[in-house]
Amino acid sequence: MPEQILLQGKLLGTEAFLLGAAAEGRSARSAGEDLLAGRSQWITLLCEALPRALLAELGLPRVLLGASGGGQFLIILPGDAREPSEKFLGAAATQIAALSSGCVKLIWGVTDNLGDWAVIRKRLNEELQRKREAPLAGFPAAGSNPFQPFARISNTEADAYFAKELGAKVREAGRVGWSPENPGKVTPGEGKHSWPLTSNLSPDGIMMARHAAPSDDGKSVAPVQTLGRRAQGRSIWGVLRGDVDDFGLRLRRIHSIEEHVPLSVLYKQFFAGELEVLCSLPEFWRKVTIIYSGGDDFAVYGSWDALIGLAREVQRLFHRFTEENLKDYPGAEGKTISMAISLAPETYYPLAAVYEEAGRSLDMAKAADKDCIYLLGRVIEWRRLADAAELKDTVTKLVHDFRMSKQFLYQLRSLYRHDAYSDGGAETQRAWRFRRRFNRILSGTRDREFQKLRTHLITEIGGRKSAEVKLRPAGLVALEWARLVTEV
Repeated sequence: MPEQILLQGKLLGTEAFLLGAAAEGRSARSAGEDLLAGRSQWITLLCEALPRALLAELGLPRVLLGASGGGQFLIILPGDAREPSEKFLGAAATQIAALSSGCVKLIWGVTDNLGDWAVIRKRLNEELQRKREAPLAGFPAAGSNPFQPFARISNTEADAYFAKELGAKVREAGRVGWSPENPGKVTPGEGKHSWPLTSNLSPDGIMMARHAAPSDDGKSVAPVQTLGRRAQGRSIWGVLRGDVDDFGLRLRRIHSIEEHVPLSVLYKQFFAGELEVLCSLPEFWRKVTIIYSGGDDFAVYGSWDALIGLAREVQRLFHRFTEENLKDYPGAEGKTISMAISLAPETYYPLAAVYEEAGRSLDMAKAADKDCIYLLGRVIEWRRLADAAELKDTVTKLVHDFRMSKQFLYQLRSLYRHDAYSDGGAETQRAWRFRRRFNRILSGTRDREFQKLRTHLITEIGGRKSAEVKLRPAGLVALEWARLVTEV
């Protein structure tokens, strides 16, 4: 049997590269949106096109591609392909560094396909870690002098490639291509090697979620200001980001490459396929635009109310997905997902800046616990989000049907502020004070429906036990949610 090697490639610095669009897009907001879209598409397509192009250049079959996407790829090669592969990836790494002004770095590890999968994976990870810690290891072009600066591409030229050659064009393109003259670029249309773009798993295509909300005239992608105006209640837009909990740990527990590859493809297929389908539904298609879908994460921007609904649907489908496909895998790793929604403080605000804030909020949610969402200033468990939605409907009904003053929303929110600064007195006294203040806020008609809603509101916000009051985080989320729904 001929010698086989495994090659794993990885892109570093992608998050910082995407966040760099925040400062660069401040002067022209729409240009900033196109720039972020183009940069995220470039990163997504690189990890799909490079391994396919490498196999095509070496005259090897597509079946040798193991896994791709999510910032990395894994391929199987014959032993004599090591040197040409190093040369190929070196040339690509040089242009990738030039296009990103040194922010994005392509590294790779190669090892013999011998031994147990845990041992092979350990060797690959150790080589990648050495290159991560040693900036000159595997320097871009083979034979080049690492002490000579590489030829940078001007920011104007690079941004034109991301915003104009990619951006909206990728969303409409049927194919993307790659050519050896520009080994670090992927372009819409034809190249020396090209592949169709699809939203489902295809043996020859690249799977990619590309939905974008149309503008009012249907001729372009709707800017964030338009998406904000399409929201119910207050005109606000935001960014939703999601990430699978302990996905890396789940992959490390795999016992063979035959398990590793299908599982990686399953996750990628879920995010690309389900996001595309969900965003095309009537309640979402004019309100949300996909930034990217990865191997274990995704990002979407759009109207604030649509983002909440989309987050709930993605979590519901992900739970069903893991129940069906991971039932034979022990442990909770990789079976839960955390998300965060960050809203823009003003209509004309850089998209990448809100994207960055959503990333910080997602880190807070994952640090608090697994299977959580950061929403409207609080981290709550998914099972509590349904309670918040129901409570929001109750408060909204009080405002709309019984013409309660909107000021009472702020008075209800003040209960949380008083609770936060409580001196920790007797629970009975706190419960009495809470209900007295609540009755003062919701005094009025003796209508039976009103009294029923009022009692339900007291119970859900303050707890079911009459002798104690423990204000629930879902209650504050519901109040903020209702405030956004009822404001214009």
